Amino acid sequence: MLYIGADHRGYKLKEALKAYLRELSFPFEDLGALSYDPNDDYPDFSVAVAGKVADQPEAGQPLAGNRGILICGSGVGVDVVANKIKGIRSALCFDVIQAKTSRNDDNTNVLSLASDFISEEKAKEIVKVWLETSYAKLERYERRLIKIKNIEGE
Repeated sequence: MLYIGADHRGYKLKEALKAYLRELSFPFEDLGALSYDPNDDYPDFSVAVAGKVADQPEAGQPLAGNRGILICGSGVGVDVVANKIKGIRSALCFDVIQAKTSRNDDNTNVLSLASDFISEEKAKEIVKVWLETSYAKLERYERRLIKIKNIEGE
């Protein structure tokens, strides 16, 4: 399952991406904000999305397991919080090359986006590439992911 969440600064982009995901017939669950609230806090939505993703880590294939998309103004806040959750590999992406590489090389399971710095069209391009890219599972990538798991204490 794909989970999506955003604070007030990412709310408008989240709503646009939800419509786009429906166009792609890609199933998702919106974990908030469910309405615009200028006083909400990005950590709440980051923890909700990353927690769901961590419940069933994806297996390297485009539609396997859980993944998440998080959005805030800079993208940094949601990315930092998501990466605090064990098993989460969140990538803050500003272009399709980053998105593709993050999936192919690092098997990212959360995509963080910066609503203040990318257009809706760019966000759609990034999301599409990120969703469609599989993890390459090369030996060197596996070795690096094992090192990350060791850092997390797995």
